[in-house]
Amino acid sequence: MTPRDMVLTPRGLRFMGRRWPCAIGRGGVTDAKREGDGATPRGVHRIVGLLYRPDRMARPVDWAVPIRPGDLWSDDPADPDYNLMVRAPHAYSHERLRRADPLYDLVILTDWNWPRAQPGRGSAIFLHAWRRPGYPTAGCVALDPRHLRRIAGMIGYETRLIVP
Repeated sequence: MTPRDMVLTPRGLRFMGRRWPCAIGRGGVTDAKREGDGATPRGVHRIVGLLYRPDRMARPVDWAVPIRPGDLWSDDPADPDYNLMVRAPHAYSHERLRRADPLYDLVILTDWNWPRAQPGRGSAIFLHAWRRPGYPTAGCVALDPRHLRRIAGMIGYETRLIVP
C-alpha cells in the first residue's frame, strides 16, 4: 500500500491520514461480484477517471470529464459496450449519469471489470455521493458530497481503492 491508496475499513474509507465515513453495497463485500447483486467487489481497483456535472460545479481537477446530457453507463451484459460510458439513445439497459438528484454530480471511476468487461461480472463501481449516511449503494462506495469533493482534489491515476 501507498499513502495515496484509499482503503475500505469497517469504520470508513482510510485515505491521506483520515477516515472518511462511507457506505458500500447493500450486499456487503464479495469475492464473486455479479451484475445486480448489490455487492462491493473485493480487490485493488485503480482510479481511471473522474466525471462531474459542469452545470452544478466547477471542474474539480484538470483531468475531470464533464457529464453531458445523454451520457449513460451500460449495465447490460448483452451489450457490446457493457460497463462503458455510452450515449443516448441506447437500446440496452443503462444508468443515466446526468441524474436529477446529486448522487452522480461527481463520480470517481474505478477499473472494476474494465476496460474489457466480462459480461455479468458487474458494472459501474464508482465512488459517488451518498443518499444519506449509512444508506447502502448498488455496489459503489458512497461518501458525503463535501468529503467526495475534497478527496477528488487529492487523487490521481496512481490512486487505488483497496477493498479487503
